[in-house]
Amino acid sequence: MQADPPQHSKRALLAILSLFPLALIGFAFAVDSPQQIASGLLQILTSRDTLITDYIGLGGIGGAFINAGLLTLIAIGFYYRSGAQIGGSAVAALFLVLGFALFGKSLLNVWFVIAGVWLFARYKGEPFAKHINTAFFGAALAPIFTEILFSSALPLHLSLPLAVTTSLLLGFVLAPAAAHLSCAHMGYTLYNIGFVAGIIGSLIVAVYKSYGFVPEPVFIWTSGNNWLLGWMFGGLFAATALGGWLLDRQALHKQLLLLRQAGQAPSDFVALFGIGATLVNMSLTGVIGIAYVLAVGGDLNGPTLGAILTIVGFSAYGKHPKNIAPIMLGVFLGAMLKDWNAHDASPVLAALFGTTLAPIAGRFGWRWGIVAGFVHSSVAQSVGHLHGGLVLYNNGFAAGLVAAILVPVILALRAPPDDPAKTP
Repeated sequence: MQADPPQHSKRALLAILSLFPLALIGFAFAVDSPQQIASGLLQILTSRDTLITDYIGLGGIGGAFINAGLLTLIAIGFYYRSGAQIGGSAVAALFLVLGFALFGKSLLNVWFVIAGVWLFARYKGEPFAKHINTAFFGAALAPIFTEILFSSALPLHLSLPLAVTTSLLLGFVLAPAAAHLSCAHMGYTLYNIGFVAGIIGSLIVAVYKSYGFVPEPVFIWTSGNNWLLGWMFGGLFAATALGGWLLDRQALHKQLLLLRQAGQAPSDFVALFGIGATLVNMSLTGVIGIAYVLAVGGDLNGPTLGAILTIVGFSAYGKHPKNIAPIMLGVFLGAMLKDWNAHDASPVLAALFGTTLAPIAGRFGWRWGIVAGFVHSSVAQSVGHLHGGLVLYNNGFAAGLVAAILVPVILALRAPPDDPAKTP
């Protein structure tokens, strides 16, 4: 029988999570001067954030890492002050803040979407803590704020209130929409808010396009930092594994038990196995993410590191090496058998973010995981035009569509011949 995992206070868990943004802040000052960091951060805050905008290309490593570190520390402060429960979902939300603050979420653009979720909580008479994960996951829609503010031909006295109002509205509808749309994929994609944000963002963009507001495409993608960033994050994940083992000397044994989990949402590994074993799992998947990018000849930069940190965060809430590997293999095969290169930006991101479909491999086996990854490699290339790059979780949107269609097919094919559900 599995022993109860060691319990840690909310304060202790948040302190552990704070070490990750602090590591990025420390690294920022190690590679860039304060003047370069300040200049880079200002550039990030005053630019559009449409996919794909690599903040390392905009503001340098220092500016990007400071943006990510500070924004995540502020988010941790919100979790602490709200009294929210700190489990696997909260860990995933905070790591999405950390990762996407390298290519889309800034210290400027996230707050009105979050405020919209807070307004919904007030309207329902519920504590913000109940919806805080939705709020920080929902910052996927943050680029809409800066797109309206900085790209519109409207003067500032009109574009600012329009950006604020739109963002508040988006945040307000996120929570009720997320509660209902999760039924569509039955927890077989872990990025439920990505699916929801993709639908909501596509609706908003369609409305704005009908008035002539068409987002201009952006592609800022840096290369040449693989050695520096590879060693930095490799060292960070090694320290994460060591820290997990020091917190729980049974962490390696529990990792073997964790690998048996299907990962279908909700799968809170912190509650099931404790923070020590969860940190070990997070470190392993992080190393796998780095290894994949380097093995296919891709680039370590803001978007790919953001994707790797997303894998790491959701390794507290459903992902582990056994259920992400088939998805990545499926996307890789898709890139090989289609008119793309595995090292191109979109296929690399699809392989990393596509691991949101890990529960399909975990529940139905590695063969279906490969199929899911193969299909996702195509869908992820096709949905971006619907939201004009203004939804950061493009792969989450695509994966929701894949899971919503593929899982019912799998269930139908796996049903026994005498299953009454198959009788007309």
